[in-house]
Amino acid sequence: MRLLRLLLIAVVAVGAIGLGVLAWFVTGSRPMAFAGGKTVSLAAYKGPSPTGVPADFPSTDPVARGQYLARAADCQACHTAKGGTPFAGGLAFNLPFGSIWSPNITPDKETGIGAWTDAQFLRALREGAGPKAHLYPAMPYAAYAYMTDADALSIRAYLASLPAVHNQRPRLTFAFPFNQRWLMAIWGRLFNPAQHFQPNPDRSPQWNRGAYLAEAMAHCGDCHTPRNLTQALDNRRKYAGAVAAGWKAYNITGHRLYGVGAWTDAELTQYLSTGHAAGRGSAAGPMAEAVDLSLRYLTPSDIQALVVYLRSIPPVSTPDQPPPSLRPAPAAAKQGLAADYEPKGKRIFEGACVSCHSWSGQGALNEWATLTGGRAVNDPSATNVAQIVISGANRRTPDGLTFMPAFGHAYADDEIAAVANYVTARFGAKPSKVTAKDVAALRKAAS
Repeated sequence: MRLLRLLLIAVVAVGAIGLGVLAWFVTGSRPMAFAGGKTVSLAAYKGPSPTGVPADFPSTDPVARGQYLARAADCQACHTAKGGTPFAGGLAFNLPFGSIWSPNITPDKETGIGAWTDAQFLRALREGAGPKAHLYPAMPYAAYAYMTDADALSIRAYLASLPAVHNQRPRLTFAFPFNQRWLMAIWGRLFNPAQHFQPNPDRSPQWNRGAYLAEAMAHCGDCHTPRNLTQALDNRRKYAGAVAAGWKAYNITGHRLYGVGAWTDAELTQYLSTGHAAGRGSAAGPMAEAVDLSLRYLTPSDIQALVVYLRSIPPVSTPDQPPPSLRPAPAAAKQGLAADYEPKGKRIFEGACVSCHSWSGQGALNEWATLTGGRAVNDPSATNVAQIVISGANRRTPDGLTFMPAFGHAYADDEIAAVANYVTARFGAKPSKVTAKDVAALRKAAS
């Protein structure tokens, strides 16, 4: 009897601990900075509506307005395969337990969403419940849940105006139990807020607009917020940085050393609207896509609203990440260190890189090629340096196209590791120690 009592106590204790851990995960998934303080329904809010298109958007055409919102929600980046037709799906997301491909959201009735009703579209967008199966949270429906019906249906109207493309995505390769889509219904019950955006009447209209853009539309947290063991966002460390598609998405909280607290409003505005800020670096990888396909189309008032909202995010210290405002020693003073540290890397840099980036790292062609001062070269993991060497860059800038070749097919893993280590040693705060094995893993994550 005593043993039975002890077993019962143990079971209850384990269950309580389990529920406590689950509750900790669930509460931590709420967007705390966004939900903190007093909120009211949109109907009760006395200020200008933070939803819809901004007042300085010039067109009254419904399709154009839907396109603006689709761009604000950054739909194209995830629903377009590399080299594929926009919105026709097929982009691969390589995860530790298999690969998943984004769906076709053109009006094709067989492989797209042309046969969906408005109600089905809204359920898939905000609840992750497709007409045939539940969606994985690679689709940011926990963010889109905040979107209003009117904005969601405006996006649908724009998508319906696109040419129908017949494109069947590959079959899911997840192993059991990850291939059980019904489990996503449980995940959604736990981590999807399932409520529309509620403005904070104690904040400015500009802040509320920025909150709506960042949380309901652009879903910034899906890249910049770390995730817990259940793959839900850990908003206790909101915007503290994470890894997305094999790239580092850095800390963008208000922390003055590790976040963007020391950036000026002008620098933040320039970076968000163009993907580059002098002395702060240039966007690459998923962030460059976000700028080129989404943020650069936002009106000045919306960019300003995003800046205002970002300024309010509580600072989070991330000593494991590079300080964005760090100014390393002049490259000339470090030439001997870098060459001695990674002679193979120096040879590759001299043959393939110096003509654009120069030995000083200041950019021989334009400021977009500047290496010094940016986070990537100050990151001791050299993740983003290696990734851009592998995949290159093709940026749409105010000065025209800026192009960097992809060297992933030209150089072996050990060579890419060598040049990445040389770049951080010469232009960054401290040398990195990337290995060929690390580069192979980065290739897989971003492919």
